[in-house]
Amino acid sequence: MEKQGRLKFVECPRDAMQGMPAFVPTALKIEYLNQLLRVGFDTLDFGSFVSPQAIPQMRDTKEVVQHLQLQEGTDLLAIVANLKGVQDACSFEQIRFMGYPFSISETFQLRNTNSTIEKSFELVKRMQNMANDSEKEIVIYLSMAFGNPYGDEWNADKIALWMDRLASLGIHKFALSDTIGVSTPESIRYLFGFVLPRFPALEIGAHFHSLPDKWEEKLEAAYHAGCRRFDGALKAYGGCPMAKDELVGNMPMEKMLLHLKNKALMPDIHWEELQKALLICERVFSQAKLKH
Repeated sequence: MEKQGRLKFVECPRDAMQGMPAFVPTALKIEYLNQLLRVGFDTLDFGSFVSPQAIPQMRDTKEVVQHLQLQEGTDLLAIVANLKGVQDACSFEQIRFMGYPFSISETFQLRNTNSTIEKSFELVKRMQNMANDSEKEIVIYLSMAFGNPYGDEWNADKIALWMDRLASLGIHKFALSDTIGVSTPESIRYLFGFVLPRFPALEIGAHFHSLPDKWEEKLEAAYHAGCRRFDGALKAYGGCPMAKDELVGNMPMEKMLLHLKNKALMPDIHWEELQKALLICERVFSQAKLKH
């Protein structure tokens, strides 16, 4: 199956930065994010409204968003974990999307948000009502979508069940998230091949974490299974610390774009602005790697 549609790209500097040991100065964050906005990504996952104790790197999101120079065609997404975060995000007109990590693994949902899956569903229902009132959209990140290390049940039927329930609330955008970098071409084909035909009205993307030598096979498997929305981060920074492997990071956005360009699929981005962003990226993460 190769569902036709325009390629969409979600650049995730928030995911790249949030686990870095040293705080990235607010002014440098703003400079980097504004350059990323000029590249022409469909969505920029720029920050999060969560506890500063939990994610200290994102404690300046409220300040950062006020200095971002929006570009036509690129929307801002912020991660939220509770109703207070939704309320904060809704107060900023610049933000269109709010991402919520909804785990297929009961154990991970409890560890990540201190909530069961069922309670998280009720929370999403309230979030969706608040988003509708503010003319914003919820994007559900289905974390542990490709397996989990806890022995919790995992299969496409379970994922489709929760997608169906969440879609019944009026949510239209989902990202199948490989939280710990365990997806394979086989599991990617299996999962996208299962859900895409069942939910043709939904936008279902891929948020993979990967070892440095595995990104290409994951991209190819998802693309040929019909996926047309891809998350990544320049230079493959970030990834979930729960993977317990420092080499597991985000999909390298610049390599994905070039790979697709070389196949004449021509991602709709500004290549010169991308090169400028890569230069600032080096500055951001050379500083962010420093120890306190």
